Amino acid sequence: MMKKTTAAVTLAALLASTGMVSAQSLAEIEAAAKAEGMLTTIALPHSWCGYGAVIEGFKAKYPEIQVNELNPDAGSADEVEAVKANKDNKGPQAPDVVDVGLAYGPSMKAEGLLQPYKVSTWDEIPDNIKDAEGYWYGDYYGVMSFIVNKDLVANAPADWADLLKPEYAGQVALAGDPRASNQAILGVLAAGLSKGAKAGEEAGKAGLDYFAEMNKAGNFVPVIGKAGTIAQGATPIVVAWDYNALAWKDELAGNPPVEIVVPSTGVLAGVYVQGISAYAPHPNAAKLWMEYIYSDEGQNLWLKGYCHPARFNAMVKAGKVPQELIDALPPAASYEAAYFPTLEEVDGNKAAVTGGWDAVVGANVQ
Repeated sequence: MMKKTTAAVTLAALLASTGMVSAQSLAEIEAAAKAEGMLTTIALPHSWCGYGAVIEGFKAKYPEIQVNELNPDAGSADEVEAVKANKDNKGPQAPDVVDVGLAYGPSMKAEGLLQPYKVSTWDEIPDNIKDAEGYWYGDYYGVMSFIVNKDLVANAPADWADLLKPEYAGQVALAGDPRASNQAILGVLAAGLSKGAKAGEEAGKAGLDYFAEMNKAGNFVPVIGKAGTIAQGATPIVVAWDYNALAWKDELAGNPPVEIVVPSTGVLAGVYVQGISAYAPHPNAAKLWMEYIYSDEGQNLWLKGYCHPARFNAMVKAGKVPQELIDALPPAASYEAAYFPTLEEVDGNKAAVTGGWDAVVGANVQ
């Protein structure tokens, strides 16, 4: 890491310590990032939200910076633990940046695991999905859906209640471990909402009861679902974010044919957030990465990966989104019923699900 010897960097550090945006100019950040020469990411599967193209785009723009990718299939809790475990490590196992579920942003800030930085497009990120001091901010969202292997499932389920039917015995999986994966934790919340429970702890508990019923019926498969397990037939139906399901559909290319269903009830929208590790070995590369992913180019690459980026509304209004990217998404009507839980509701659900899964459901997902 470069020594912080200049007045500008010293001032930047002072401002950062008080929760204010960095005083460095973008040119200074870029120069310092190139000197660091590396960016370490974690938990970014290339099929997730178009991250493969995003990473390639960053590397093409900044060839002087090597992108070191850690554990692409990790969950949000794994990212938190990686930051904690590498506090004193400036080597390649220490993440510079994280992409975690909404509930993890405030908890990481509270634990002192993040450092503040406000990107130049800060004002176009909606206020309700960002920390006022810049420690974390929303990056994209999607809705919970079912992806169905049509070779193995004759009748695709239309709603959550359908997944409990005998015809889906041994077929339904989550796309993560509900004790650690934000995607899976919110899958449980969505199931709880479909039962009429209020978002938060109540829906979390109702979702646990739902999956306990599914497990008891023999319909639940304790395998982390993804494109490969769908193709193999190990998990013919997977509860996953719509953007992951759409990316897997592209990846599978008709072998097998799949159908993607946004359920008619319990339509849940989930926001993910970005943050820079407080212990980032390459803090300037981390800032440059943030600038890239929140630029028009980065946001449109996420949209191309079927995610709705944080700046979506502002960019559409400004005519910065190609129509073909909008047309490639599921019909807007699928999103009209989507519920965006508050941070408090996400936290309440997370505590209920992670704390109660083993006792209530008892399925060891791996």
